[in-house]
Amino acid sequence: MQEGYKAIADPTRRRILKYLRGGERNAGELAEYAGIGRTALSHHLMVLKMADLVRVERRGQFQVYSLNTTVFQDLLTEILGWLGGLEPSSNGIGQIGQSEEYSVESELETEGNEEEKNGTL
Repeated sequence: MQEGYKAIADPTRRRILKYLRGGERNAGELAEYAGIGRTALSHHLMVLKMADLVRVERRGQFQVYSLNTTVFQDLLTEILGWLGGLEPSSNGIGQIGQSEEYSVESELETEGNEEEKNGTL
């Protein structure tokens, strides 16, 4: 998981991951979208591949990159778990939930109820 945290720590790599959510892309498309040169892109893709967040497949003379959704989902689930209790859902993706249920009255409702009791409403 350590490689995954390193991978998503960089805003350019997060941008690449976001773009790959839309489907497979070749290196030229990724470089153009990220606004970086091919050398920098190569470095970012290497970090993403080492973290297993991105898969690469050779098609003719092109390399096509895609998001490894399983690892990406596992990483996000762990991060969301740190932020608050995750409750498993039927589709395998955790949901942030509250451990306790309680009701909250707004200040206006409270003030309105007090005015009714005092007969000033």
